[in-house]
Amino acid sequence: YTIGIRLYAVYQVSLGQASRKLESLYNTSFKQITNWVHRFEEFGLEGLKDKPKSGRKPRLAEEQLNELSSVLQNNRPDEFGYNTATWNGPIIKDYIEKHYHVAYQKAQVYNLLKKLGFTYQKGRAQYPEADEGKREEFI
Repeated sequence: YTIGIRLYAVYQVSLGQASRKLESLYNTSFKQITNWVHRFEEFGLEGLKDKPKSGRKPRLAEEQLNELSSVLQNNRPDEFGYNTATWNGPIIKDYIEKHYHVAYQKAQVYNLLKKLGFTYQKGRAQYPEADEGKREEFI
């Protein structure tokens, strides 16, 4: 829920609405609405904000993530025995498993890359026999 929705629920309770009647309107329990009211009374608007979630501890330490980022930026996969010159999700997944002994799902590898600041880039073929002037004219 956004802060605005929570604030409006608190406002309605202050006007005399019962939190049990509001629970169906907000599709949440009356206890949650009561919690919003108490948090607002104690902390103001800050009390209506979500607290940061700790989440699961990362499988790779910060030092390992920095090392991985450096490897991806400065090396090619064929330097590590892979049969390609560009990094992709499955190859990075395999590299992490072999070098750090940590198993990731392919989707999580892409999340990890995003966290490290990498973006998807696709190479474009350039034909040596192509006329550069015609190409510029076309574009």
